[in-house]
Amino acid sequence: MKRLFSFIAKNYFFFLFLFLEIVAFSFVVQNNYQRAAFLNTTNRLTGSVFSAFNNITEYLTLKKANDELSAENARLHDLLNSSFLNNDTLVYHKKDSLFSYIAAKVISNSINKQKNYLMLDKGSREGVKPEMGVITANGVVGTVVQVSEHFSWVMSILHVNNRINARIKKDRHLGNIEWNGKDYRRGLLTDIPPHIQLSMGDTIITSGNSLIFPEGILIGTVEKYNKDQGGKFNTATIDFSVDFNNLYYVYVIVDMMKSEQMKLKSSTNNQ
Repeated sequence: MKRLFSFIAKNYFFFLFLFLEIVAFSFVVQNNYQRAAFLNTTNRLTGSVFSAFNNITEYLTLKKANDELSAENARLHDLLNSSFLNNDTLVYHKKDSLFSYIAAKVISNSINKQKNYLMLDKGSREGVKPEMGVITANGVVGTVVQVSEHFSWVMSILHVNNRINARIKKDRHLGNIEWNGKDYRRGLLTDIPPHIQLSMGDTIITSGNSLIFPEGILIGTVEKYNKDQGGKFNTATIDFSVDFNNLYYVYVIVDMMKSEQMKLKSSTNNQ
Protein backbone atom coordinates (compact mmCIF):
# COMPACT_ATOMS: atom_id res chain seq x y z
CA MET A 1 0.00 0.00 0.00
CA LYS A 2 2.86 2.37 0.87
CA ARG A 3 4.39 1.63 -2.50
CA LEU A 4 1.10 2.53 -4.23
CA PHE A 5 0.84 5.89 -2.48
CA SER A 6 4.51 6.50 -3.21
CA PHE A 7 3.91 5.78 -6.94
CA ILE A 8 0.88 8.10 -7.06
CA ALA A 9 2.80 10.86 -5.28
CA LYS A 10 5.66 10.61 -7.74
CA ASN A 11 3.27 10.72 -10.75
CA TYR A 12 0.84 13.21 -9.23
CA PHE A 13 0.85 15.61 -12.19
CA PHE A 14 0.27 12.83 -14.73
CA PHE A 15 -2.81 11.48 -12.93
CA LEU A 16 -4.15 15.00 -12.39
CA PHE A 17 -3.79 15.72 -16.12
CA LEU A 18 -5.55 12.46 -16.99
CA PHE A 19 -8.41 13.21 -14.59
CA LEU A 20 -8.93 16.73 -16.00
CA GLU A 21 -8.92 15.34 -19.60
CA ILE A 22 -11.69 12.87 -18.71
CA VAL A 23 -13.78 15.61 -17.11
CA ALA A 24 -13.32 17.92 -20.12
CA PHE A 25 -14.27 15.18 -22.59
CA SER A 26 -17.43 14.37 -20.59
CA PHE A 27 -18.49 18.04 -20.75
CA VAL A 28 -17.91 18.09 -24.51
CA VAL A 29 -20.04 15.01 -25.15
CA GLN A 30 -22.83 16.22 -22.85
CA ASN A 31 -23.07 19.52 -24.72
CA ASN A 32 -25.74 18.98 -27.45
CA TYR A 33 -23.98 21.02 -30.13
CA GLN A 34 -20.56 19.56 -29.46
CA ARG A 35 -22.04 16.05 -29.23
CA ALA A 36 -23.84 16.51 -32.57
CA ALA A 37 -20.62 17.71 -34.19
CA PHE A 38 -18.75 14.77 -32.74
CA LEU A 39 -21.36 12.25 -33.95
CA ASN A 40 -21.60 13.89 -37.39
CA THR A 41 -17.86 13.63 -37.83
CA THR A 42 -17.97 10.00 -36.80
CA ASN A 43 -20.88 9.27 -39.16
CA ARG A 44 -19.14 10.98 -42.06
CA LEU A 45 -16.03 8.95 -41.51
CA THR A 46 -18.00 5.70 -41.21
CA GLY A 47 -20.12 6.56 -44.27
CA SER A 48 -17.05 7.29 -46.36
CA VAL A 49 -15.52 3.94 -45.43
CA PHE A 50 -18.70 2.03 -46.29
CA SER A 51 -19.16 4.00 -49.53
CA ALA A 52 -15.62 3.22 -50.66
CA PHE A 53 -16.10 -0.44 -49.76
CA ASN A 54 -19.40 -0.55 -51.68
CA ASN A 55 -17.77 1.02 -54.76
CA ILE A 56 -15.01 -1.55 -54.69
CA THR A 57 -17.55 -4.36 -54.30
CA GLU A 58 -19.64 -3.06 -57.22
CA TYR A 59 -16.54 -2.86 -59.42
CA LEU A 60 -15.48 -6.41 -58.56
CA THR A 61 -18.99 -7.75 -59.30
CA LEU A 62 -19.53 -5.72 -62.50
CA LYS A 63 -18.57 -8.60 -64.82
CA LYS A 64 -20.96 -10.93 -63.05
CA ALA A 65 -23.75 -8.35 -63.29
CA ASN A 66 -23.11 -7.88 -67.02
CA ASP A 67 -23.14 -11.63 -67.59
CA GLU A 68 -26.41 -11.96 -65.71
CA LEU A 69 -27.93 -9.05 -67.66
CA SER A 70 -26.88 -10.59 -70.97
CA ALA A 71 -28.37 -13.95 -70.01
CA GLU A 72 -31.59 -12.25 -68.93
CA ASN A 73 -31.82 -10.43 -72.28
CA ALA A 74 -31.45 -13.76 -74.05
CA ARG A 75 -34.25 -15.17 -71.92
CA LEU A 76 -36.46 -12.22 -72.81
CA HIS A 77 -35.73 -12.79 -76.51
CA ASP A 78 -37.13 -16.28 -76.04
CA LEU A 79 -40.41 -14.74 -74.88
CA LEU A 80 -40.89 -12.48 -77.91
CA ASN A 81 -43.88 -13.20 -80.12
CA SER A 82 -41.48 -13.68 -83.06
CA SER A 83 -40.01 -16.66 -81.22
CA PHE A 84 -43.28 -18.58 -81.28
CA LEU A 85 -45.34 -20.41 -83.87
CA ASN A 86 -49.12 -20.54 -83.66
CA ASN A 87 -50.67 -23.90 -84.55
CA ASP A 88 -54.45 -23.66 -84.91
CA THR A 89 -56.59 -26.81 -85.05
CA LEU A 90 -60.24 -27.52 -84.51
CA VAL A 91 -59.48 -28.93 -81.10
CA TYR A 92 -56.77 -26.85 -79.45
CA HIS A 93 -54.35 -23.95 -79.78
CA LYS A 94 -50.72 -24.08 -78.69
CA LYS A 95 -47.43 -22.26 -79.18
CA ASP A 96 -44.28 -24.17 -80.10
CA SER A 97 -41.01 -22.31 -79.56
CA LEU A 98 -39.16 -21.66 -82.82
CA PHE A 99 -36.00 -19.94 -81.58
CA SER A 100 -33.84 -19.68 -78.50
CA TYR A 101 -30.86 -17.41 -77.94
CA ILE A 102 -27.40 -18.02 -76.48
CA ALA A 103 -25.75 -14.96 -74.93
CA ALA A 104 -22.07 -14.62 -75.82
CA LYS A 105 -19.27 -12.09 -75.43
CA VAL A 106 -17.15 -10.85 -78.33
CA ILE A 107 -13.48 -11.52 -77.51
CA SER A 108 -12.01 -10.47 -80.87
CA ASN A 109 -13.36 -8.45 -83.78
CA SER A 110 -12.10 -6.73 -86.94
CA ILE A 111 -13.67 -4.07 -89.17
CA ASN A 112 -10.79 -2.86 -91.35
CA LYS A 113 -10.26 -5.89 -93.59
CA GLN A 114 -12.01 -7.18 -96.71
CA LYS A 115 -13.02 -10.31 -94.81
CA ASN A 116 -13.85 -9.57 -91.18
CA TYR A 117 -14.58 -12.09 -88.43
CA LEU A 118 -15.51 -12.18 -84.74
CA MET A 119 -14.64 -14.69 -82.06
CA LEU A 120 -17.17 -15.46 -79.32
CA ASP A 121 -16.62 -17.00 -75.88
CA LYS A 122 -19.27 -19.69 -76.43
CA GLY A 123 -18.87 -22.91 -78.39
CA SER A 124 -20.26 -26.40 -78.91
CA ARG A 125 -20.43 -27.01 -75.16
CA GLU A 126 -23.12 -24.30 -74.96
CA GLY A 127 -24.91 -25.50 -78.11
CA VAL A 128 -23.39 -23.19 -80.74
CA LYS A 129 -23.14 -24.73 -84.23
CA PRO A 130 -22.05 -23.55 -87.69
CA GLU A 131 -24.64 -21.68 -89.77
CA MET A 132 -26.29 -20.09 -86.76
CA GLY A 133 -27.12 -16.40 -86.99
CA VAL A 134 -25.59 -13.85 -84.62
CA ILE A 135 -27.36 -10.63 -83.63
CA THR A 136 -27.38 -7.85 -81.05
CA ALA A 137 -30.31 -5.91 -79.66
CA ASN A 138 -29.71 -3.49 -82.55
CA GLY A 139 -29.67 -5.96 -85.44
CA VAL A 140 -27.77 -8.52 -87.53
CA VAL A 141 -24.06 -9.17 -86.88
CA GLY A 142 -23.10 -12.25 -88.89
CA THR A 143 -23.10 -16.05 -89.20
CA VAL A 144 -21.23 -18.74 -87.25
CA VAL A 145 -18.81 -20.57 -89.57
CA GLN A 146 -16.59 -22.61 -87.19
CA VAL A 147 -16.97 -23.90 -83.64
CA SER A 148 -14.71 -25.43 -81.00
CA GLU A 149 -15.73 -26.64 -77.55
CA HIS A 150 -15.40 -23.23 -75.92
CA PHE A 151 -15.33 -20.71 -78.79
CA SER A 152 -16.98 -19.89 -82.10
CA TRP A 153 -15.80 -18.07 -85.23
CA VAL A 154 -18.30 -15.72 -86.87
CA MET A 155 -18.28 -14.33 -90.41
CA SER A 156 -19.27 -10.70 -89.97
CA ILE A 157 -21.69 -8.88 -92.26
CA LEU A 158 -18.49 -6.92 -93.00
CA HIS A 159 -17.22 -9.68 -95.27
CA VAL A 160 -17.12 -9.26 -99.05
CA ASN A 161 -18.36 -12.84 -99.58
CA ASN A 162 -21.26 -12.64 -97.12
CA ARG A 163 -24.79 -12.16 -98.44
CA ILE A 164 -27.82 -11.73 -96.18
CA ASN A 165 -31.35 -12.31 -97.46
CA ALA A 166 -33.23 -9.09 -96.78
CA ARG A 167 -36.68 -7.56 -97.06
CA ILE A 168 -37.93 -3.99 -97.41
CA LYS A 169 -40.17 -3.66 -94.38
CA LYS A 170 -42.78 -1.27 -95.80
CA ASP A 171 -43.74 -3.37 -98.85
CA ARG A 172 -42.08 -6.74 -98.08
CA HIS A 173 -40.11 -6.86 -101.35
CA LEU A 174 -36.94 -8.94 -101.28
CA GLY A 175 -33.29 -8.09 -101.82
CA ASN A 176 -29.80 -9.01 -100.64
CA ILE A 177 -27.36 -7.24 -98.34
CA GLU A 178 -23.70 -7.09 -99.41
CA TRP A 179 -20.61 -5.20 -98.26
CA ASN A 180 -18.09 -3.58 -100.62
CA GLY A 181 -15.16 -3.71 -98.20
CA LYS A 182 -14.98 0.04 -97.58
CA ASP A 183 -17.05 1.74 -94.86
CA TYR A 184 -17.93 -0.48 -91.88
CA ARG A 185 -20.98 1.68 -91.21
CA ARG A 186 -22.64 1.11 -94.60
CA GLY A 187 -23.72 -1.76 -96.82
CA LEU A 188 -25.50 -2.27 -100.12
CA LEU A 189 -29.02 -3.55 -100.72
CA THR A 190 -28.99 -5.23 -104.15
CA ASP A 191 -31.45 -6.90 -106.55
CA ILE A 192 -34.18 -4.26 -106.16
CA PRO A 193 -36.75 -4.40 -109.01
CA PRO A 194 -36.95 -1.07 -110.93
CA HIS A 195 -40.61 -0.50 -110.04
CA ILE A 196 -39.83 -0.43 -106.31
CA GLN A 197 -39.65 3.06 -104.82
CA LEU A 198 -37.35 3.56 -101.85
CA SER A 199 -36.94 6.63 -99.67
CA MET A 200 -34.27 7.71 -97.20
CA GLY A 201 -34.95 6.11 -93.83
CA ASP A 202 -36.84 3.06 -95.14
CA THR A 203 -36.20 0.06 -92.88
CA ILE A 204 -34.44 -3.08 -94.12
CA ILE A 205 -34.96 -6.33 -92.19
CA THR A 206 -34.12 -10.03 -92.56
CA SER A 207 -36.45 -11.85 -94.94
CA GLY A 208 -36.86 -15.10 -93.00
CA ASN A 209 -36.24 -17.06 -96.22
CA SER A 210 -32.98 -18.56 -94.98
CA LEU A 211 -32.47 -21.09 -92.19
CA ILE A 212 -30.12 -18.70 -90.39
CA PHE A 213 -32.12 -15.61 -89.36
CA PRO A 214 -35.80 -15.35 -88.47
CA GLU A 215 -37.83 -12.73 -90.27
CA GLY A 216 -37.89 -9.17 -88.99
CA ILE A 217 -34.39 -8.71 -87.51
CA LEU A 218 -33.21 -5.17 -88.21
CA ILE A 219 -30.33 -4.75 -90.68
CA GLY A 220 -30.33 -1.01 -91.38
CA THR A 221 -32.05 1.95 -93.01
CA VAL A 222 -31.81 3.35 -96.51
CA GLU A 223 -29.40 6.25 -96.93
CA LYS A 224 -29.45 6.58 -100.71
CA TYR A 225 -31.42 4.93 -103.53
CA ASN A 226 -29.22 4.20 -106.56
CA LYS A 227 -31.27 3.80 -109.76
CA ASP A 228 -29.58 2.02 -112.65
CA GLN A 229 -31.09 3.52 -115.77
CA GLY A 230 -31.85 0.73 -118.21
CA GLY A 231 -30.71 -1.96 -115.80
CA LYS A 232 -32.75 -4.90 -114.53
CA PHE A 233 -32.20 -4.13 -110.84
CA ASN A 234 -31.38 -1.13 -108.67
CA THR A 235 -29.34 -0.85 -105.48
CA ALA A 236 -29.52 1.19 -102.28
CA THR A 237 -26.86 2.28 -99.81
CA ILE A 238 -27.92 1.47 -96.25
CA ASP A 239 -26.69 2.52 -92.83
CA PHE A 240 -26.14 -0.57 -90.69
CA SER A 241 -28.14 -0.55 -87.46
CA VAL A 242 -25.24 -2.24 -85.62
CA ASP A 243 -22.10 -0.34 -84.68
CA PHE A 244 -19.50 -2.99 -85.58
CA ASN A 245 -16.76 -0.96 -83.90
CA ASN A 246 -18.54 -1.25 -80.56
CA LEU A 247 -19.56 -4.89 -80.18
CA TYR A 248 -19.43 -6.51 -76.76
CA TYR A 249 -22.38 -8.83 -76.10
CA VAL A 250 -24.20 -10.71 -78.88
CA TYR A 251 -26.84 -13.44 -79.17
CA VAL A 252 -26.50 -16.65 -81.17
CA ILE A 253 -29.82 -17.75 -82.68
CA VAL A 254 -30.80 -21.39 -82.23
CA ASP A 255 -33.50 -22.42 -84.73
CA MET A 256 -35.42 -25.15 -82.93
CA MET A 257 -37.07 -26.33 -86.16
CA LYS A 258 -34.00 -26.28 -88.41
CA SER A 259 -33.36 -30.03 -88.44
CA GLU A 260 -36.94 -30.69 -89.48
CA GLN A 261 -36.71 -28.08 -92.24
CA MET A 262 -33.39 -29.46 -93.49
CA LYS A 263 -34.76 -32.98 -93.53
CA LEU A 264 -37.78 -31.89 -95.58
CA LYS A 265 -35.60 -29.88 -97.97
CA SER A 266 -33.20 -32.79 -98.42
CA SER A 267 -36.02 -35.23 -99.22
CA THR A 268 -37.43 -32.80 -101.78
CA ASN A 269 -34.04 -32.33 -103.50
CA ASN A 270 -33.63 -36.09 -103.86
CA GLN A 271 -36.87 -36.46 -105.84
